[in-house]
Amino acid sequence: MWLIDQLVEQHITEAQKNGEFDNLPGNGKKLQLDDDSHVPAELRAAYRLLKNSGYLPPELEMRREAIELNELLAGLEPEDATRDHYARRLALLESKLRQAGMDTGFLRKEYGERLQQRLFGDK
Repeated sequence: MWLIDQLVEQHITEAQKNGEFDNLPGNGKKLQLDDDSHVPAELRAAYRLLKNSGYLPPELEMRREAIELNELLAGLEPEDATRDHYARRLALLESKLRQAGMDTGFLRKEYGERLQQRLFGDK
């Protein structure tokens, strides 16, 4: 065990003995751990740090933007002047997502459900 690991373990043990962890939020509840098994081990700490800081990998940021654009387009009337601009942006994002190896079926499914709801109402 490395010296730094020993010091950290010692500090944690002392804090536990002093009751410093007793009143933390979530005390006694199950931990909700992220499944990062698909991320290479050497990148997990960096990805977790970025995620906790509010940053997303570029592919996920594009996916988020594509979903927002898809929802925006669903709410626009067909004759709306901005519709074409947003549709072109969505097509570009969809192309980039496919190039990155991501499935873009999530855009079609949501669109299909909304279209069906609009045409046939709630069932």
